[in-house]
Order: sequence, then structure tokens, then C-alpha cells
Amino acid sequence: MAFEQFLDPVTLPAHLAGAAIAIGNFDGVHRGHLAVIDAAEALARGSQPGPHHRSRPAVALSFEPHPRSLFRPDEPLFRLTPPALKARLLEKAGLDALITLTFDRALAGMTAEEFLEELMVRRLGAHAVAVGYDFHFGKDRRGTPEFLVQHGRALGLDIAIVAPTRESGEAVSSSAIRRALAAGDITRANRLLGHEWSVLGTVVHGEKRGRELGFPTANMALDPQCGLALGIYAVRAEIDGIVHAGVASFGRRPTFDNGPPLLETFVFDYSGDLYGKEIEIAFVGYIRGELKFDSIKALIERMNEDSRIARQMTARDGS
Repeated sequence: MAFEQFLDPVTLPAHLAGAAIAIGNFDGVHRGHLAVIDAAEALARGSQPGPHHRSRPAVALSFEPHPRSLFRPDEPLFRLTPPALKARLLEKAGLDALITLTFDRALAGMTAEEFLEELMVRRLGAHAVAVGYDFHFGKDRRGTPEFLVQHGRALGLDIAIVAPTRESGEAVSSSAIRRALAAGDITRANRLLGHEWSVLGTVVHGEKRGRELGFPTANMALDPQCGLALGIYAVRAEIDGIVHAGVASFGRRPTFDNGPPLLETFVFDYSGDLYGKEIEIAFVGYIRGELKFDSIKALIERMNEDSRIARQMTARDGS
């Protein structure tokens, strides 16, 4: 079955009827989220033997924009995985579909009972629901995990409440991953995620300084709210389905213009035209912070060293 996406569906097609639904924001699709997805897939399997034999479909239910954008619009929100990238990761997790609901005042105002009875049962035809231990829903967040178990089972739903996934004693969370990325701690962020953190974007024209220096780069303007630490990183670039190692600078180019942050990726051993292409850049490791150089010669020498380190990092991690 091909992965499908639905935005604010009135109902689901017949082949997705009676699905096991994993509910969450899924920002990052981290290890904690994957545990919820695994629980939904287990509910979909029922008594079927083997991990790949399901008697029912398993789907994700998520929300856009992020609820925090509605309740605290003045606070910047560093999204780990914008919608397109989130959908990619949920498909890789083995789900059959993604349902996205527009999170607005009407949805936020639904009572917990309405959320289960009207939305989950009547509209989406759910057979089972899996959520994380801290998931709340309905007006005033009255839909607690305990409420879900009691009221959901009374409606005939199978329910799974998933305990926190922990790393070094800390619960894996999107907030913890944001903090790690803000500190440039790619190793910790990737460990919490269970996969390499990545960004998805279209290559745009830049000042072409990299080409003049012998390091032609693929330039991408990330979301202004991206909280990644400025610096130099070992990365992998997925281009037309093929993964290439590389080195990337996310920064303001203090040697030249100190402008707005830009992601500039030098893809090793690649010579094709990338302008206008959508590519995914996965972060493998942090090399150093951004520096201002006194000469172009010193900058080139350091870029050669950064490339050497990035090749070592990506080779060690399997690229």
C-alpha cells in the first residue's frame, strides 16, 4: 500500500477504515514518537504473527500549525521537521498514511468527549489509538491519558499509552533535541532522534564565493526560526535519491558580509547543477564554530581541513 496523506478529511477511504491511529505532533519523529508508532502498529497487527503482517492499517494523526503557534504566537518555534520532512519520516517508519488536522480555535475548542466520539470514532473510524504518556487533548487539555483509557475503551477503542523513552535518565523530547542542536551537539541530538537530523530545501543562487575559492556550495535559506548553532558540520546530502558526503557551513559569513544565516553545503565528488533542486541535508557531526579569517589563504586552508575532518566523520558513520 502506498503512503497517503490527508488534510482535514471529512472521512477516510474504505481501505483505511478501522485503523490504529498514533496521535501526536511528531516534531522530529524522534525515538519517543517511534515508540508510539510501534504501539499503533502492534495494535494494527492484533493477533497477526510477525512484525510485517497487519490485519488493520496503521496511520498517524498530527496537527498543523504546531499548537504552540496558536496559543503562544509571539514565541518563536524551532521546528525540527516541517510538514514535508515529517511526512517523509512517518512514511519511513512504516505507516500507511498521515492525517493532518488544521489546528485552529475550533479544533482547540472541542471537548475531550467530542474529540474521541465525533473525530476519532465517527469521522475517522478508528479501531485503536496510541499516544505518549504526556499527550493531552480537548478543551483545557482535559483529555488526559487516564481519560483516554476510560472513555476510549467505553467507546470500543483499543488504547495504548506509551511510557517515556529515556536517554541517560532524561525523557526523549523535541525540546531536548532543540537544546542539543542549539548547542551544536549533533551527536546527542541524533542519539535522541534515533536518526540524523536533517533539513529539506531548494538550492538557491548565492554570491558564488565558494566556487571562486574552489568549494562550490549548494545554498539553502533555512526557516528564520531554525535554532541550529552557527558553525561548520559534517553532513550527508541526498540528491535524486543518492547520498553524498559533504561539509556545510550554517552561518553569517563573517569574513565577507556577516549577513543573515545561510546553509552552504560543499558536496564531495559531485559536479552536477543543483540550482532549483530540492535536496535533503542530514547532519552527522559538529566540526567547529564560525570564524572570521584575516586572509583568503587562511580561509582556504581551514576549509581544506574542515573537508578532511568531514570526510573522516562521514566515513566513520557509514557514508
